[in-house]
Amino acid sequence: MNESLVVRRETQIAAPPATVFAFLTDPDKILRWMGTEAATEPHPGGLYLIRGVGGTHNRTARGAFREVVPVHRLAYTFGWDGDDIVPPGSGLIEIDLIDRDGGTLVRMTHSGLPNAEQRAGHARGWAHYFDRLATAASGGNPGKDLGPQRPV
Repeated sequence: MNESLVVRRETQIAAPPATVFAFLTDPDKILRWMGTEAATEPHPGGLYLIRGVGGTHNRTARGAFREVVPVHRLAYTFGWDGDDIVPPGSGLIEIDLIDRDGGTLVRMTHSGLPNAEQRAGHARGWAHYFDRLATAASGGNPGKDLGPQRPV
């Protein structure tokens, strides 16, 4: 794995691991912080699909769950429908949920990105969506998703 092309992110969320896990796997809860349509089958080999990512209705993330350890860990393949640079299945998202300080430490690794430009774009996206996840899972309303803002 080329470490320079890996996105790593951690955030502390003021909610128990079971709540955060639900916000990562339950389609209705996912839609509170990401996308306009979601379908998940949280078991190894099951579908991971989110449409409307990034504030655009035609952007669809697709993959398959590889590992599901309820309330503790998720791993799923990742990519974008119709994208030759980051196609479905080309990346791997690994998320660990750690019970810490009365809430949950969410630790995510996104590997399999092909170049520095894609790494930077996905890092921006994860920063945006982790903020929205933290707000939603802790009971807040992150508002309408306009997608991550590009640097000026």
